[in-house]
Amino acid sequence: MRVLIVEDEVRLARNIASVLAEVAGFAVDLSHEGEDGQHMAMTNPYDLIILDLMLPKVDGLAILGRLRSREVLTPVLILTARDGAGDVVRGLDLGCDDYLTKPFDMGELVARCKALIRRAHGRPSPVLRVGPLSINTHTRQVTFKGKSSFLPAMEYRLLEYLAMRANQVVSQADILDHLYDFNSERFSNVVAVYISALRRRFDPKPPHTLIHTLRGHGYLLGGPPS
Repeated sequence: MRVLIVEDEVRLARNIASVLAEVAGFAVDLSHEGEDGQHMAMTNPYDLIILDLMLPKVDGLAILGRLRSREVLTPVLILTARDGAGDVVRGLDLGCDDYLTKPFDMGELVARCKALIRRAHGRPSPVLRVGPLSINTHTRQVTFKGKSSFLPAMEYRLLEYLAMRANQVVSQADILDHLYDFNSERFSNVVAVYISALRRRFDPKPPHTLIHTLRGHGYLLGGPPS
């Protein structure tokens, strides 16, 4: 999952990014002012936007209003140091999905981020189930046909994203957009490499019954394509 943090407190933004990357396994992009953050939010396919209200150049509520007016439906979690209920009400009225008041607990932030992303994909339960596969998004434990394991970071990211989009065809470009941030080095065959690794682990012998390849279109987790 790919998250954008728009927060002008540089140290706080970096701390949030570090926690989301290490604990949740998210790819994270950062912006420290409103104009740049707004541009990034409108031009990249994020799974979640974490948005501070008090930003230089363009404030958070203005960004939120513009996103929703242009039908950008990405979940938005507002961070605010303001105590007034009016700011929270305005944010909710403009279309934010959740909010936290500074200072906040990082564990709570991670839990809220995960919940918002799951709900956006129609997956409110923390356990994703696709046939004989289940993924506990809290512990990052993967169980397949009764056998549990913990995967390397990128294999887990890919499998979780495909499970969020279960029974949908997901293109290679879509996978790259949602699993890598701006600073990541991408190789042309990286998705195929990780798909092969997942198949070796869970579904080694053809015909593959867990992850299907639709040539020229992408990949489908679930079964089988029509």
